[in-house]
Amino acid sequence: MAKVRVIEVHENIFNTNNQEADALRKRLKDKKVTMINVMSSPGSGKTTLLSHVINEIKEDYKVGVMDVDIETSLDAQKVADFTGVPSIQIHNGGLCHIDAEMTTRAVDEFGVDDFDLLFLENIGNLVCPAEFDTGAHKNMMILSVPEGDDKPLKYPLMFSVCDLVIISKIDTLDYFDFDIDQAKVNILNLNPNAKIICLSAKTGEGMNEFIQWIKENKNN
Repeated sequence: MAKVRVIEVHENIFNTNNQEADALRKRLKDKKVTMINVMSSPGSGKTTLLSHVINEIKEDYKVGVMDVDIETSLDAQKVADFTGVPSIQIHNGGLCHIDAEMTTRAVDEFGVDDFDLLFLENIGNLVCPAEFDTGAHKNMMILSVPEGDDKPLKYPLMFSVCDLVIISKIDTLDYFDFDIDQAKVNILNLNPNAKIICLSAKTGEGMNEFIQWIKENKNN
């Protein structure tokens, strides 16, 4: 039987990305800019939710938005039209994520001197975005009621890396088999430190709690 050599590699394959993320995080903090990485599956309502909350806080904070997509500038245009705040679209070359190096290049292009709060609307995907530190100060994700309360069980890493989990579209609870209490249990079993907010962008329920979370985490 032929011998097979075993080579152990202990360095984190994401080490370079993590170093770039730490450098970007420090750079933004030095400029007193807080960046929030917003993740979810496609169709969860990221753009709508962000647009509504931005309209509520834009008198208190200078807000910028960076939208990530494979193609088109639809989301960035929607945010800009609805809120009037500066927004750019990042095309990530067909990848399922954005990493710290891409985010840094986007920040360089966008500029942050005129902002104190920056939202990074990540690409719609419950797997890849959770694997890459973007340099954001806080990670949040949106779980919409139509997706089902079992998503934390199916995509544990995403829920494990988030500081905030928003259960959105709660105005549709009467139409879907979604158990909020069970969803919370599933999330907290993975991430006991996660903040969970139940919210409807349509009715405004839970929006004040989301705004309070943003205020509490600005520059923290």
